[in-house]
Amino acid sequence: MSDSQPLTFSNISTQQFSALTAKARAAGIDLNGNSGTASKFGVEVSWNYVPATGQLTLHCLRAPFFMKIADVNAQMRALVEGTTA
Repeated sequence: MSDSQPLTFSNISTQQFSALTAKARAAGIDLNGNSGTASKFGVEVSWNYVPATGQLTLHCLRAPFFMKIADVNAQMRALVEGTTA
């Protein structure tokens, strides 16, 4: 497990969450359901989406030696903010 802190986003609509999961699937990452874990290329992330509150939590659990967890977090943040803007 990593020492990274989860990223939490508020006010994510179900449509925005659907758009995020579609983008992840297009990149080959199968986000299935409102919570779970997925990995690709040595990056492992967990997610939890609560439709009733609109809260989305993403957590980078593992990254390969050639990639910083901070970089993964920055990419996840940019993806969410770009989708919800």
